[in-house]
Amino acid sequence: MLSGRRLDLLDPSPLDIEIEDIAHGLARVARWNGQTVGDHAFSVAQHSLQVEEICRKLAPDWDKRKRLMALLHDAPEYVIGDMISPFKAALGLDYKAFEAKLEAAIHLRFGLPAHASPAVKGVIKSADLICAYFEAVQLAGFTEAEAKRFFGNPPRAIRHRLRPMATSEVEEAFLKRFRSLIDPA
Repeated sequence: MLSGRRLDLLDPSPLDIEIEDIAHGLARVARWNGQTVGDHAFSVAQHSLQVEEICRKLAPDWDKRKRLMALLHDAPEYVIGDMISPFKAALGLDYKAFEAKLEAAIHLRFGLPAHASPAVKGVIKSADLICAYFEAVQLAGFTEAEAKRFFGNPPRAIRHRLRPMATSEVEEAFLKRFRSLIDPA
């Protein structure tokens, strides 16, 4: 990692995880394999910011720890990249277990439970699908009907306008949001 840490992917230690490495990596990992409109790729870091924002609308009573879990929901992708679910299944190894082990190390590094509760995971998954719908329609060339078929129909109360951000801009925004959620005040 740029921080100088060496992360053992098969046995990740929370001590080898730095938020700056996560922000840097996620800001450079493109959603939709980079097949989006605009001058910049829509990054996993920007997607994570959007998902956390949607979670605030879906679960306004959440504390900072749950919102931090939402922000970090795709954090393992800072080292393993963003792969579509069918490809993960085709790899022939237990990718979900591998990803869960890395997620647990990330969560523990920042004082969170190793894994979110099923209720929290459910809200994050809903927010993830809502965000994917808007990404598909606004950035990836899907019609609304196609996006609804793959991701469902987003609640009327949630509307998002997406504008892919430059790498440095989204990295900074991700770090700023992380710090606001980790700060005990």
